[in-house]
Amino acid sequence: MNLNQNTSELQKLDSQHFLHPFTDPKALQKKGARVITRAEGIYLWDSDGEKILDGMAGLWCVNVGYGREKLARIAFEQMQELPYYNSFFNTTHPPAIALAKKLSEVTPEGLNQVFFTNSGSESNDTVLRTARRFWRLLGQPEKRIFISRMEAYHGSTVVGASLSGQSYYHEMDGLPIPDIEHIECPYWYKNGGDLSKDDYGLKAARALETKIKELGANRVAAFIGEPVLGAGGVIIPPDTYWPEIQRICKKYDILMITDEVICGFGRTGSWFGCETYGVLPDIMPIAKGLSSGYLPIGGVMISNRIMDVLIEKGGEYAHGFTYSGHPAACAVALENINILQEEKLVEKVADETGPYLKKRWQEFEDHPLVGEVRNVGMLGALELVEDKATRKHFPKDRKVGEICRDICNEKNIVMRAIKDIMVVSPPLTITKEQIDEMHDLVKSCLDLTAKKLGVS
Repeated sequence: MNLNQNTSELQKLDSQHFLHPFTDPKALQKKGARVITRAEGIYLWDSDGEKILDGMAGLWCVNVGYGREKLARIAFEQMQELPYYNSFFNTTHPPAIALAKKLSEVTPEGLNQVFFTNSGSESNDTVLRTARRFWRLLGQPEKRIFISRMEAYHGSTVVGASLSGQSYYHEMDGLPIPDIEHIECPYWYKNGGDLSKDDYGLKAARALETKIKELGANRVAAFIGEPVLGAGGVIIPPDTYWPEIQRICKKYDILMITDEVICGFGRTGSWFGCETYGVLPDIMPIAKGLSSGYLPIGGVMISNRIMDVLIEKGGEYAHGFTYSGHPAACAVALENINILQEEKLVEKVADETGPYLKKRWQEFEDHPLVGEVRNVGMLGALELVEDKATRKHFPKDRKVGEICRDICNEKNIVMRAIKDIMVVSPPLTITKEQIDEMHDLVKSCLDLTAKKLGVS
């Protein structure tokens, strides 16, 4: 195939042969996909030569930015030395060992073992199987139920989509699977009413206790939640929420799982989102920022408490993937973490660019379309509403988020629409000047959206 074909030729081949994830194939065939051909820093270029500011770091993942020659070179060198070998049946290799050791150093205290996967979805499949295995080995096989939250996103495999809390994922194929329950998420703007954020945080957390009592603590294996709900709309919990969740999990002896697939590796201004909110998980799935998306890799960090049981009582851990601990992916992930450390990118988000993004983002509070502005670290959300005073949302058929997203595409900024919430999650390498550039592009897109809707 000639990769230098023009855009229309590439789009035709794409529509004939490529079924895209989370895309309406009929609608895509009518308009054609945007063909991205190269990237550098925080920018992309398409097949027509248009320069695009990537406000989403790919899919929340390109933390160290595009164009890192060192990561490409590390992958090349590893593929020459050992391009592949599996980690089944008592076999290992140096890149997996080195990355596992590094992860034990940068993750929170007590998380000293990692199981390698290829994605966040696979990580959460692993989480479910590991937690249930743990309780079975302790003689409590009835502890199988996972409690997740509405609006959550934990992946798109059968288990991941079941743990996710958005109905349209479930409607596609009759999910969730049995023994998965969902409670209210800490969405103060939508559900808080007249409560203060702190009071609502406690109320939302205590929905977990109510559900545990309803189901029976003897049947509940674990609670799983993203520190900040990402694909649910960058829903940032009140400060009171996570400490109360941890208290409840300890009280009823259920495992607490913080899904760090989006939040991990600096996204919230800490190495991991659980650290931002002052809690310590029993199990911690990771992916995305682990390699900054340069090669597919994920993992599950497992606490000493759980590993002790798996070792002493377990026997064979009958779970794994062909590419678990792929040598090249491990080598790239290790160097990616080195870059985060050497360039102090997590500290930069905490002390410099995160606060600056929040300052510029808060300016949108006065925009006629924006009901709430949300920020933490290098995450931002703008909730678009019909009536700011009453927090009334637009009717679904207005598709305001889609209108704004399409305008963003035309203006060459990648900004994701989640219902009528516009979100950004740029690379951690973004500068203050580039935050200004992103702010100005977003304002232009909001103004054009308001004009199209007749809002002033």
